[in-house]
Amino acid sequence: MSTASFAISAAQARAIWLQAQRLDETAPFGAGAEAVRRATEHLGYVQIDTINVIERSHHHILYTRIPDYRRADLEQAQSADKSVFEYWTHALAYVPTADYRYYARAMQRHRDQPHAAFESVDAADYAALLKRIRNQGALSIRDIDDDVLVEKDHPWGSRKPSRRALRLGFYDGDLTISKRSGMLKTYELSARHFGWQRRPAPASDRQFAQYLLDRALRSQGLISVDSSCYGNNGSKATVREQIALAVKRRQLRPVHLQGQPKLQHWCAPATLDATNEASIDIAASQRVHLLSPFDPLVIQRKRLLQFFGYEHRFEAYVPAGRRVFGYFALPVLIGDRIVAALDLKMDRAAGRLLMQKWSWIERKSAALKRLVEEELGRFEQFQKG
Repeated sequence: MSTASFAISAAQARAIWLQAQRLDETAPFGAGAEAVRRATEHLGYVQIDTINVIERSHHHILYTRIPDYRRADLEQAQSADKSVFEYWTHALAYVPTADYRYYARAMQRHRDQPHAAFESVDAADYAALLKRIRNQGALSIRDIDDDVLVEKDHPWGSRKPSRRALRLGFYDGDLTISKRSGMLKTYELSARHFGWQRRPAPASDRQFAQYLLDRALRSQGLISVDSSCYGNNGSKATVREQIALAVKRRQLRPVHLQGQPKLQHWCAPATLDATNEASIDIAASQRVHLLSPFDPLVIQRKRLLQFFGYEHRFEAYVPAGRRVFGYFALPVLIGDRIVAALDLKMDRAAGRLLMQKWSWIERKSAALKRLVEEELGRFEQFQKG
């Protein structure tokens, strides 16, 4: 791999990343369920999380890039259009159905080497569950009322053995989540849901590594081995090989942030050529985003610190007295700077967005405060949606 590396400024690096995340445009993906498909395919994943002091992360991430987003758009994409489905990336997420074969690889591994957590699932019981879904249709855990309850073996576990069997089917790929209502999941046979005669063949290790690299270049613009393999550490060696090949073919160029020569990154030559003008435009922009802590721009904390000089703190599971930003703080992006972190909570009965704590990252100013408050008004309307 070539060691010749071009130095770029942090502002240039931020501009590349923000453009790749499509945070420099008002509505880059359009509207409706088709926009959900396009956004998910571009980003590669949209993380799901249970915390709902404000709207849950998957809806929030899509709203950030689809201003006219409605929750029904995601439901249509998942249940009717079937253009997205749920599976595990670095966390549970919506991923493009077009990328299914890259996740079929993990499903095959789960079938070949079952996780210890599923050892208690009886093979006959599992077969009976699949038969029940085949004969009676998709079901949720609430539809199963004949379980013999057992003691929980984990604080977040369930007393219903069928829940574990459903999760086994999900990870093995026999079942898919055909509908989600809040956090209640409805499971369907994957073959029937997608209309497949045969399950898609899993990608090879090298094909998966190339997929990770392509996904990172599309959604990050400026990539490292770590950022490409986030949640997939086992693929780092193969991704390094793919990067070396791309550099040799002059498809990628080695770059580093000024003052950080040991942190190697790469980007496409065309991306680098367009950087100067873009960094000026984005830095001057007054576009405001209230970002989810699970947004793809925020979730890789080390990368966020390297590019923005901002260290986000996710403190939902930190004792209240030790929190700095608050229970569920949202980074506030204006142009290419993180200027504040807001801990918000939605009072759904009153239809009001409550400010729990406002932490300024940059020096407070009336102009910045006005911009943030204007966005808070729009964000409150989204919460009411």
